[in-house]
Amino acid sequence: MDITFQDVSYIYQPNSPFEFRALEDISFHIPSGSFVAVIGHTGSGKSTLIQHLNGLVRPTNGEVIVGSHSMKAGEKTKDLKDLREKVGVVFQYPEHQLFEENVEKDIGFGPLNFGVKEEEIKRRTREAIQAVQLPEELLDRSPFDLSGGQMRRVAIAGVLAMSPDVLVLDEPTAGLDPRGQREIMEMFHRLHKEKRLTTVLVTHSMEDALRYADHVIILNHGKKFMEGQPKEVFVNEKELREVQLDVPEVIQFLNKLEQRLGKKVPYHGQTITQLAKELAAVVKGREAHE
Repeated sequence: MDITFQDVSYIYQPNSPFEFRALEDISFHIPSGSFVAVIGHTGSGKSTLIQHLNGLVRPTNGEVIVGSHSMKAGEKTKDLKDLREKVGVVFQYPEHQLFEENVEKDIGFGPLNFGVKEEEIKRRTREAIQAVQLPEELLDRSPFDLSGGQMRRVAIAGVLAMSPDVLVLDEPTAGLDPRGQREIMEMFHRLHKEKRLTTVLVTHSMEDALRYADHVIILNHGKKFMEGQPKEVFVNEKELREVQLDVPEVIQFLNKLEQRLGKKVPYHGQTITQLAKELAAVVKGREAHE
C-alpha cells in the first residue's frame, strides 16, 4: 500500500494553554513495498507521525492517504476498521500486550475480533508462528511461560496474523541484547521481502536504518528535516549532528579514511569483509604510486 502525507500538521490540545504542535506541514510519499526508516531525536514527532497510519490520531491540517483510505482534517474517516486490519503496528515492548491463556489464542485474538472465520484463524496462526521462527509446539503453552525473546515474537506473530499490507515498527528492538536486536531486525527484513510489505521503521539505530531501509525520513521538532536514500542522507554528517543525530559508524569510518588517504571509498552496502578488500586495494594502489 502506498502512503502519502500532504501538508500534515498535528496539534495536541489545540486552543488551550497546553497546545503543542507535534507535526508541522509534513509531506512525503512512500511507494508500496518500500522499507522506510523514520529517524529523529526524542520529541521530533516520530510517534505522532506513525499514529496517523492507522487512524489512532487524525491530522489537524492536511491529508494522510494510506492505500485507498483518506484521512483529511475536518472530515470523518470512513472504513477505519478496514484500515486498521491492513496496517499492523508493533509497538515498543509488544510482549506487554499479551494476555490470553495460551499462545494460540493470543495470536488469533486480532483476527477473531475482525470476524475472521475459525479455520482461517487457525491457518493464519500457524503461518504467523512459523514466520517468527517459533515451533508450533508452543501454541498450547501460556505466553507467560516463555522467555522474553519468545514472548516478543509471539506478540509480533499476533500482528502478522492480521495479514497486514503495511507493517509499522516502533523501536521494535528496544530492550534486547545486540544478538536479539540483530535477529529481530533480520526477521523483519525477511518478512518484508517475502510478504512484499510496506514497512515503516521508527528507530534510533542509524546502523539499522542504513542496513535495512531503502529510504530515510529525518524529523526535527515536528518538521521534515531531510529525506532520501540512506547512503545519500548519512553522508551529511555536519547537518545531522546539528539535529543531535550521529551517522552510522561505517560511514564515520569511511569519512575519516577519505580525510587520511585523500580518496573516497563509496558505501554501497558492503559487508565488513568486502569493505576490507576494497580498502586493501586502495592502500596498495597508493603505495604503488609512492
